[in-house]
Amino acid sequence: MRLASRSVLTLGSCSRCTAGVYSIEWNGIRLWSAACGPATSSVPEKLHVCIVGSGPAGFYTVDRLLKRYGDRVHVSILDRLPTPFGLVRSGVAPDHQDTKNVTNQFSSLATDPRVSFLGNVLVGRDVDISELRALHHAVVLAYGAESDRRLGIPGEDDPTTSTSALRWSRGGGGVFSAREFVWWYNGHPDARHLPIDLSKVRSVAICGIGNVALDCARVLLSPPDRFTPTDLAAHALRQSGSPLGSAVREVHLVARRGPVQAACTPKELKELLTECGVSARTAAPDQLTVSEADAAEMKATRLKRRVYELVSKAQQQQQGRSRRDLFFQFYRNPVEVLRGPDGGVAGIRVERTVVRPDGPGGTAVAVGSGVYDTIECQLVLKSIGYKSLPLHGVAFDNRRGVIPNLEGRVLKQVRACVSTCDEGLYVVGWLKRGPTGIIGTNLVDAEETVACVAADTDALLRAGEKTHGSAGPPGLAGLTALLRQRGVRVVDWRRWRLLDEHEVAAGRAAGRVREKETEVKEMLRVCGFSME
Repeated sequence: MRLASRSVLTLGSCSRCTAGVYSIEWNGIRLWSAACGPATSSVPEKLHVCIVGSGPAGFYTVDRLLKRYGDRVHVSILDRLPTPFGLVRSGVAPDHQDTKNVTNQFSSLATDPRVSFLGNVLVGRDVDISELRALHHAVVLAYGAESDRRLGIPGEDDPTTSTSALRWSRGGGGVFSAREFVWWYNGHPDARHLPIDLSKVRSVAICGIGNVALDCARVLLSPPDRFTPTDLAAHALRQSGSPLGSAVREVHLVARRGPVQAACTPKELKELLTECGVSARTAAPDQLTVSEADAAEMKATRLKRRVYELVSKAQQQQQGRSRRDLFFQFYRNPVEVLRGPDGGVAGIRVERTVVRPDGPGGTAVAVGSGVYDTIECQLVLKSIGYKSLPLHGVAFDNRRGVIPNLEGRVLKQVRACVSTCDEGLYVVGWLKRGPTGIIGTNLVDAEETVACVAADTDALLRAGEKTHGSAGPPGLAGLTALLRQRGVRVVDWRRWRLLDEHEVAAGRAAGRVREKETEVKEMLRVCGFSME
């Protein structure tokens, strides 16, 4: 059992020496202690670092720390789930298995004796951020973005519910974020029970045209045999006794601006248009009209030109209606989700837009024309951006959805100056810069953050000596003792490997890459915990 209430750990001092703090206690029970000894002017050589989040940003930070410090560091990497790898496991599309191979590199890091993985540990529930900071020289926040930006339009929320909890339990009346849908088909435990029934959906409107939107469209429109061998969640494959997407016949990609301003990359767009057996078309012929500003953008940026060429070619080559259709709804801004008598989604109302520069030489922005259309659909996916969540005790920029920082050093206040850095606290990944870039972008990001840690090393070591005595903070030893005392079922790397091998074996038996467990309780059982 996890304790419903707990006391924050306390530091104890030794009355028999002058070395300062030498023990850590919880509810009067000593969890860790250092040998008493006289105070010295030397500082401990090993840096204890805790990373919160085991996705790409977290593991790339581990990599940079090990390369920077060698044997002079120990890293504890935490995840709230029993499984590591973050968005590589729950965000990367199942038909992009090559992208997921980066987990091999991360696994090698996790087996390094200088690294300890602690899964099924939620900061704020099992341990406070203040406690992590007390136990380590430095804490790096790398927990990514687990929320979403809203459309902010009528009908976005289920009219038959009044609270977010009810909305979740009843499915939001057919409106989900793309992140929720991606988590659902990737088997993330938080989205396992989303009430999505694609056997009752013929048409889907996806608001946005970035790569995540294309992933969703590809999953919805592709023949089932594209995903059967992959690690797509079993519940997505077998729902209603039919392959995924068996009732979906069309997907509408709704974009406020035109093809030249589309946020997707040519590689992902070409994959959708050429490998999935879809017939693609624009909602109206004039949507491919190239303005003078568009021509200038395409001349300046090859990727923009390539995206336009792919859409134009697909429009020209489509012949009749195929089994499934993809509609590009360019220059259409969602203004209302339309509901039927039962509260379910009946369509989405859009306003036609025109693109104009935001001032001389400014970014192209969509301006409403006052002309409206209706797109019939039974499911709406919002793919307009991920958003990070705040952590109690840490400053958070709600407008940008990030933790305020200076090159990875966390600031005490939003838009604060460098002199107000929250010493010993760092940030990396989407939580640092916003939800942009590819998996590899996090390596560059981690390099910058770790460079700040390295520059602060002397100050971090001396702060640890001042608080804990010559031995410095206990790091992993103190953290594991605290979690054990609180009854937290910590999934270490050995236990995770039991789950990993179980999933791979189940997948192999079914002719698939892996068969994911999607319930935390079952994950913990496979990891060897008694679930009585």
